[in-house]
Amino acid sequence: MKFFLLLATVTLAPVSAFTTGFSPSRTASSQSSLYDFQLNAAAADGVANGTDKKKVIVLGGDGFCGWPTSLYLSDQGHDVVIVDNLSRRNIDTELGCDSLTPIQPPDVRVQAWKEVSGKEMKFINLDVAKDYDLLVQLIKDEQPDSIVHFAEQRAAPYSMKTSKTKRYTVDNNVGGSNNLCCAVIDAEVDAHIVHLGTMGVYGYGTSGGEIPEGYIDVVLPGGREANILHPAYPGSVYHATKCLDALLWQFYQKNDQLRITDLHQGIVWGTNTPQTIKDERLVNRFDYDGDYGTVLNRFLMQGAMGVPLTVYGTGGQTRAFIHITDTARCIEIAINNPPAEGERVEIFNQVAETRRVRDVAKLVADQTNVEVNLLPNPRQEAAENELDVANRKFCSLGLDPITLDAALFDEVTEVVNKYKHRCDPTKILPASFWNKKRAEECASLDPSSVKIKV
Repeated sequence: MKFFLLLATVTLAPVSAFTTGFSPSRTASSQSSLYDFQLNAAAADGVANGTDKKKVIVLGGDGFCGWPTSLYLSDQGHDVVIVDNLSRRNIDTELGCDSLTPIQPPDVRVQAWKEVSGKEMKFINLDVAKDYDLLVQLIKDEQPDSIVHFAEQRAAPYSMKTSKTKRYTVDNNVGGSNNLCCAVIDAEVDAHIVHLGTMGVYGYGTSGGEIPEGYIDVVLPGGREANILHPAYPGSVYHATKCLDALLWQFYQKNDQLRITDLHQGIVWGTNTPQTIKDERLVNRFDYDGDYGTVLNRFLMQGAMGVPLTVYGTGGQTRAFIHITDTARCIEIAINNPPAEGERVEIFNQVAETRRVRDVAKLVADQTNVEVNLLPNPRQEAAENELDVANRKFCSLGLDPITLDAALFDEVTEVVNKYKHRCDPTKILPASFWNKKRAEECASLDPSSVKIKV
């Protein structure tokens, strides 16, 4: 950011302040089912009414976000093809830590969905970063309207774990995104690419103003006005790959007129959706470990098991959040609203609200009666930051997002209580460190010290 400011004076358009979410927003009443509001088709699925159903390839469709999104799109009537190389399952084996929930093999999942919904989905085992010829042929054969791109290593801590994981994250993520663009061009199919990015491309330093959706108005030397891609400020190798993705999207749109939407998503929380709860074989994965567990899900798991909450540093980091159900709904909104050929890359900030980590921890601690432990921070990041984010595009297209509420936490707590026998408490503390200094500061952390209350 500092480099950018040397080149241009940034001027932000007047906007309303962003505080705790979209307006209006919704929470679930403790007197009703978590999913009552979504089972009302007229209310929950209104964004899809009147739109054509599409052929959609979901890359990374076996993952934490990809699986519930695939089910949701199929439930909405879209023809879904799931593509995944099962790398996340392989990383479970590498780390010695399975999903807390017992996720089924892809063929069992797909068959279970057919049984409960009557809808078919294909599953294809393919590595987007390596199996280029197969990817091109798949796109030729399927002739998709849209390709949803989840097929990236998604954890910042894992991307910082070792030189091997850093190299893998870059090779897999950037190589896969480049392959996808090339494959769409070589297949000669006008497919709309919808990519799941991250709010982390903007960085988490205090910006002093609202972060717009992708592009920012600037005044260049000599008084020249321009609207450019927001400066990148990644905080990990994972986040850096998303920044590199963003540049690839810009290039291939400009050079080959690809139609691309990039979604800068906040931290996902929750586990199941109205589709995954239809059958236990459809359950979504739940990561609780220090590498892949998202912060709120980690807190909810720890609280349910009587483990002190693991807050890094002061807990003053402000982050954006979104429920897993809204991830799926946002993907469909993006699919139904593609940019026209020749239009620049469309960018949405896919978030519901922002909260400080320590405030989220207090919310969970008050509900579960556990302590909050301030641990040495394994990450190289600001101890305190503000985060003011524009998020009006999805709201204007009909999304009424779910926001953090104690009643919604019950769903995650029920999942944890059901499967807590599968938890390995030695995996709860952080196990990846941004640099040697951070590793030294965290040297006193003892994974074997974590005890679960039965």
